[in-house]
Amino acid sequence: MNALASAEIKRRGIAAVDPFLGNGPVHIIKNNLPNYVVISEKDYQQLISDLAEARLAASEADIKAGRVRKGTLKKLMSEIDKEG
Repeated sequence: MNALASAEIKRRGIAAVDPFLGNGPVHIIKNNLPNYVVISEKDYQQLISDLAEARLAASEADIKAGRVRKGTLKKLMSEIDKEG
């Protein structure tokens, strides 16, 4: 785990993180605990892409399993009220 004390960032600025980013996420330690994580823009874009793909796959699985209802919002809310 790449770790950097928050005091080091206060002292040197965000440039203190740069040498670590090539090795993955940098955990910023505050009060002896990991408090923040800094990742590169490339890693962030990959994370967002992976999350979007996972969400799409889950939606497709819901459709195949029949867990999707079609209709207007008003009709769907009415059905929920009747179930409750």
